[in-house]
Amino acid sequence: MNVNTKVRGNGGSWLEKYGAAWADQVGRLKQTFGADVAETLMPGRELTDVPIVYVTLGKLLTVLRYAKTQTGFAYSFLADLTAIDLRPEAPLFELVYNLFAPAHGWRLRIKVRIAEGTTVPSAVSLWKGANWAEREVFDMFGIAFADHPDLRRILNDPRFQGHPLRKDYDFRKYQIFNDADPVLTRLLDEEK
Repeated sequence: MNVNTKVRGNGGSWLEKYGAAWADQVGRLKQTFGADVAETLMPGRELTDVPIVYVTLGKLLTVLRYAKTQTGFAYSFLADLTAIDLRPEAPLFELVYNLFAPAHGWRLRIKVRIAEGTTVPSAVSLWKGANWAEREVFDMFGIAFADHPDLRRILNDPRFQGHPLRKDYDFRKYQIFNDADPVLTRLLDEEK
């Protein structure tokens, strides 16, 4: 497959529409953050539909804040936050922040590579919607987020052992709970 082959979607070619803005934004990120922008992948040069910017863990929140608030960026919406288990490669995980700028239609993907047991700063202070997404990453991969307001499982029973989207999890393993987990009345009281 040739990476320069144009693929038309519902909105036409993103590269034609947003390529110049993306090139400017990635250039500004490299200039502003220097070595903390570890790697970049651009549409038209690599097999990706949107720019991918790898950053160091120490500057993750700073880069995310910059992408959200800086003039010429306006990525005010965290469309998705997920993780990838890279086993057997090291570091073991990539966190993936898919950002969207509704005013312009731009998309940007920020990634950070982390080792097993690394705690990542929470993005809830930037996007309240990161709350549930971070809980899902914690539940499925076991990646913890510092300063998260309520880091607990969101999809699995609290008694569930392991993290099912990790490559070291035995997918044939069953965990059956014959009784329901008790209702947390404090959650019911918060709605009033």
